[in-house]
Amino acid sequence: MKAVLCTHFGGPDDLVLGDVDPPVAGPGEAVVRVKAAALNFFDTLIIAGKYQHRPPFPFSPASEFAGVVESVGEGVRDVAPGDRVMGSTGWGAACEYLAAPTKQLVKISDKLDFERAAGLTVTYSTTLYGLRERGGLKPGETLVVLGASGGTGLAAIEIGKIMGARVIACASSAEKLEFARAHGADETVNYASEDLRDALKQLGGAHGVDVVYDPVGGAYAEPAMRSLGWEGRYLVIGFAAGEIPKLPLNLVLLKSCDIRGVLWGAWTLREPERQRALMADIARWCAEGKLSAHVHAIYPLAEAPAALKAIAERKVMGKIVLRP
Repeated sequence: MKAVLCTHFGGPDDLVLGDVDPPVAGPGEAVVRVKAAALNFFDTLIIAGKYQHRPPFPFSPASEFAGVVESVGEGVRDVAPGDRVMGSTGWGAACEYLAAPTKQLVKISDKLDFERAAGLTVTYSTTLYGLRERGGLKPGETLVVLGASGGTGLAAIEIGKIMGARVIACASSAEKLEFARAHGADETVNYASEDLRDALKQLGGAHGVDVVYDPVGGAYAEPAMRSLGWEGRYLVIGFAAGEIPKLPLNLVLLKSCDIRGVLWGAWTLREPERQRALMADIARWCAEGKLSAHVHAIYPLAEAPAALKAIAERKVMGKIVLRP
């Protein structure tokens, strides 16, 4: 079968499209024919050897996927050949077939196309886990979303609105902010042309904002944190800016606020049944039209390097999908 392969750490142009043996389902696993695989920013880090996990060579990037079950291994009862499913494996989905533990798969309805389903598991699960399980976001609260036009940012806007929040979307261009508004943002801040701290202070009012959702880090972290009100929550999602910020802890004391890590992947290993229930909510919302799961562009496997470059250069609004 065809697979995008990382044979050594490097950039997108170091990836190759090669032939590998098709997988066989082991106990508790299913082989899925991949119809679509979604890429994320962390895929650019994995292939460069800069991520928290370093798979053995050769490996395929792409964590998220959607497709059709081809076969199942011993002891599998929850899925069967022919089932339409989506899931995430950490890496390895940029290929024609993959074997995955069935506990990491969720059935999807015929109303949900494979391209949108492929991009639901990581970004939307991370976001719902972050906002609901870690952030405790309540109806009527104000939510600030940094990097609002990216995959996780878009998910935060849409899920924030489902949860009844007032959403302030922050991004680096008028085009990205227009995109954020089209997907439900109530207010916007262009942090390339406005002072983020001043803008959030004005929009937060005397109370301040309640929750900051930050997948960006870097120079935007501290001004966003300063916008928090009493007992606000700052959610650490990732560091797309490339710099891990150093936040002044005296602000945590003065605001009696929380800094909360959102490590969704580790949570899924500890709480697989809660993750499946969370994914069922997401799949249902998407099928009902409450989540856009917006696909920016679709690339064939052979053009995976170009797809990853678009993500690294922050040209993407929503998700990039590979179609085997």
